[in-house]
Amino acid sequence: MGILSNDPLDLLRDKSPCEKRICVIGAGAGGLAALKVISDSAYFKSGKWSVIAYEARANVGGIWLPAPPVADSDNVPSTPLYDSLTTNLPHPVMGYTNYSFPPETPLFPRAHVVQTYLESYATHFNLTPFIRLGTIVIDARWESTQWMVTLSDGEHLAYDHLVVANGHYHIPRIPDVPGLVDWVKHGKAFHSAWYRRPDFLVDKVLVVGGGPSGQDIAAEMCTVASAVVHAFSNARTGTKDINAGNLIRRGRAIEFRANGQVIFDDGTVEDNIDRCILATGFQMDFPFLEKSSMINKNMPPDIPPLTPGELFNSSYHVFPLARHLFPLQTQYPISSVAFMCLMKRVVPFPLMEAQAHAIVRVFADPSSLNSVTEVDDIIARAERIRRAGASTSLDIAKVWLRFDKDEQWNYRDDLYEFAQNVEHGAPPIKVTEWEKECYGLKNEMRSAWEHLEESCKAEEWLRDVGRNGVQDWVRLMHRVVDYGRQELPQLEED
Repeated sequence: MGILSNDPLDLLRDKSPCEKRICVIGAGAGGLAALKVISDSAYFKSGKWSVIAYEARANVGGIWLPAPPVADSDNVPSTPLYDSLTTNLPHPVMGYTNYSFPPETPLFPRAHVVQTYLESYATHFNLTPFIRLGTIVIDARWESTQWMVTLSDGEHLAYDHLVVANGHYHIPRIPDVPGLVDWVKHGKAFHSAWYRRPDFLVDKVLVVGGGPSGQDIAAEMCTVASAVVHAFSNARTGTKDINAGNLIRRGRAIEFRANGQVIFDDGTVEDNIDRCILATGFQMDFPFLEKSSMINKNMPPDIPPLTPGELFNSSYHVFPLARHLFPLQTQYPISSVAFMCLMKRVVPFPLMEAQAHAIVRVFADPSSLNSVTEVDDIIARAERIRRAGASTSLDIAKVWLRFDKDEQWNYRDDLYEFAQNVEHGAPPIKVTEWEKECYGLKNEMRSAWEHLEESCKAEEWLRDVGRNGVQDWVRLMHRVVDYGRQELPQLEED
């Protein structure tokens, strides 16, 4: 990287000889992946491209960087990370393809281990010189031929491209349920973004949301509350034990009453709820694009037809995006911006690597995107979602970025194939069969691993694992699954 001066910002000012100046917004896992792939490219190494990432917080890591539940400039916590969080993916599947977690790392590591891994990734690949910490992108607007970016220190800089990697776990989503606003207003309900540990005593708590955080928080609250009501859609479908100990499962909450009553979609009522924790997800938010109307914060019109005009943020999805990355609109060049890893139900780190390679291709060769083909693909996706049962624009928006079954694997492979057509340095990466298999086994693997940890056996099982490469981890994951299938059913019988 000797072609760079000591200060990467020198390449961003008028005297810079580079042809493309790239601004990455955010230095979490996505921003780091973008920096790594861009700085590895021949375009960067030849001095034709420059890149810098702006990170609002004091370190890299994004959501994985812990912080107390104190309001930031958006009046919400900097991260929703709670103290006990462990990954819900085994780290050999979760990690970047070109950088493994250290040997003997617990299979489902605590959050601080992931944060250390991301810091190590940035250091190992010499990315830190291209990251400006404690700097917020206040505004980004297209002016004639460039993006003009305004920073929190008052500086204004011009860029040819933006990589939007600011994450989507920041602005809490509060469901539109009768009575809930009053509960929030009076402190009786709060979003899980503010939750850190079960350090408040209540008789009866309601946890809303069936995702990983909702499951974790409900389990933790069972240790301090007399009764925990865990409410989420389809809670009673296919559940072996509806109620266990002090845990009560209910369906979707449809009304919150001032007297502490909550009504559920099957007509059941829970009385005397003391507190409610809303593990109800987050909104997509791009304030730096909204100020200058670079994105419309509304629901997009129904399709077909799809006539590129504006870019929309429904708060559930960004639409329309070619390859789930590049905005099909007419206000600025489609190839001038990329939105990273907006999708759900995926393995994010390696997916973001694949996206970064596709971004390099499109930034280098805008003609590689065929708008007609991309529009056809978007319309076809909308039709598939409708056939699966979505009947309204809101229904479609909610599931647009939800990848099911093999979709994420095909998407990753397609991105690498697309990138290799022009990017000679792109590695010939395809998703391995063990990744797919172990991802499908993640839930039973996690249950078995938790039992090994509780039995004080995990450390022994980890000894020297990873020192001989990834196959060590593959063997361990299969061994853990086999252990769970043999031991856990017997424990349930006992």
